[in-house]
Amino acid sequence: VAVQAEAARATALAMDALRGAGRAPSPWAGIPISVKDLFDQEGVPTRAGAAVLAEAPPAAGTAPAVARLQRAGFVVLGRTNMVEFAFSGLGVNPHFGTPLSPYDRATGRLPGGSSSGAAVAVADGMGLGALGSDTGGSCRVPAALCGIVGYKPTARQVPLAGVLPLSPSLDSIGPLANTVGCCAVLHALMAGAESAAPPVPRPVAGLRLGIPEGTFLFEGLEPAVAAAFDRAVARLRDAGAFIERFALPELGDIPVANAAGGFAAAESYAWHRGLIERAGAGYDPRILSRIRRGAAISAADYQALVQARARIIAAAAPRLAPYDAVLCPTAALTPPPLSAVAEEAEYNRINLLLLRNTAAFNFLDGCSISLPCHAPGEAPVGLMLSRMGGGDAALFQAAASVEAALAG
Repeated sequence: VAVQAEAARATALAMDALRGAGRAPSPWAGIPISVKDLFDQEGVPTRAGAAVLAEAPPAAGTAPAVARLQRAGFVVLGRTNMVEFAFSGLGVNPHFGTPLSPYDRATGRLPGGSSSGAAVAVADGMGLGALGSDTGGSCRVPAALCGIVGYKPTARQVPLAGVLPLSPSLDSIGPLANTVGCCAVLHALMAGAESAAPPVPRPVAGLRLGIPEGTFLFEGLEPAVAAAFDRAVARLRDAGAFIERFALPELGDIPVANAAGGFAAAESYAWHRGLIERAGAGYDPRILSRIRRGAAISAADYQALVQARARIIAAAAPRLAPYDAVLCPTAALTPPPLSAVAEEAEYNRINLLLLRNTAAFNFLDGCSISLPCHAPGEAPVGLMLSRMGGGDAALFQAAASVEAALAG
């Protein structure tokens, strides 16, 4: 939605000069990236894909996640399109246009959301990485639908300051890139590390991978998704990985806890209610209706949700603990045609199928990564690896090993 050509050119020239003098701030200096239009950049308006923020004043400061990458010498090329206020997994934006998945552009297919432009920018080679946010899958779903890698870290590892919120209880700041290693480096730097290095892939022999069977994670899968997932699992097993199916009944409690709208509805309404009173007519009606669900959530309901989440996390954690990662498809569908979501009922159904699996691990306060597992020429399918919160380094190591095994 904005190309920062002059600033990007100046930064690139400066990084070239520093490299030539042996004074580059990091090995990554000069690498081009993009920033989702949810992050503050000093002197630039933050519009969050919303027409009602079209006249927003320039930001007074830069979000720490962006500033840390800039200090390492990354070149910000511009700001990427997104779902209005980050509240959908489809990638549709009626105000500024919908970027299309690189797969089957002639048909015009959904890119996934809400970090839609971020994923398309990486997939199309406009930059080598992108900053996104992930509240229910907004890095991983577009990564899956665009055939790249997307990471949702343990929440709070990367500061949320200077980022327009959707649901502070669930919001995470994550990278999108072409490889697990690139995501690992971007995440480490955004999380405050002084230096970073991609994990070195190891043989998957001995890697312990769990598959939560009998759960909604495997319901309603498009045949192409199920086939790609099964093929990836078979390949990992043949390479020596220990793969075990296990019960995770706590997943079934999540939809019950979220029945009234969950954290996203309650917390987004708290932020938006004043703006809705002043400018509600300018919202995307489909986003507005989801935010307004929060008006009906009482303080008692919200506290019950907080308590239910804590119970579910406490019960699920020991079930996931024996595994280096748990596996499932990132999304139940390959990229649907844009025309498929014209009607309200299909919009809601497809949105749920795209976000269902990813959102479970936001609720569990986990860390999670999507990497491609489809064959060349096939529709993109994401393989999701997840752990409980705090296991980011171990998850990156497992993901790098899985990525190498699938590529080999």
